[in-house]
Amino acid sequence: IYLQQEGRGIGLANKIAAYAMQGRGYDTVDANRVLGLPDDSREYQAVKDILADLEVQSVQLLTNNPCKICQLQSLGVEVVSRVPIVLPSSEFSLGYLEVKAARMGHFLDDHDQQRNKELTFPAR
Repeated sequence: IYLQQEGRGIGLANKIAAYAMQGRGYDTVDANRVLGLPDDSREYQAVKDILADLEVQSVQLLTNNPCKICQLQSLGVEVVSRVPIVLPSSEFSLGYLEVKAARMGHFLDDHDQQRNKELTFPAR
C-alpha cells in the first residue's frame, strides 16, 4: 500500500517551502519546525482500512522508520517484520539520511542489529 503523503504529510507546497529552508542551512527536521510544521504528520488509518477490506491479516513492512511500525501497530495492524530499504548514499543524500537517523530514529541500513531487535514483532 502506498500512501501519497508528500513531505511526511505536510503537502507539496509546504515541502517546497521546507526545501527552501534546507537551502538556507536547516536540516529536514528544523526546516519543518521553522515553518511551524510538525516533524511528521502522516496518518495510517487508511492502511488499516485497506488491509481490513482486503482481509490481510499481517504485513511485512518496507521501512527504515521505526515510528511507522509503532503507529501501525497502535492501530491494530499486525506487523510481523521490517524489511529494510537499503540504498547507497551519495554526497548529496548522506547528510539528510544521517539527520533522519539521529533526529528521527530511522535505520540507515540493516547493520543496526540491536535497534532492530528492540522492535516488537509477534512470534511467527
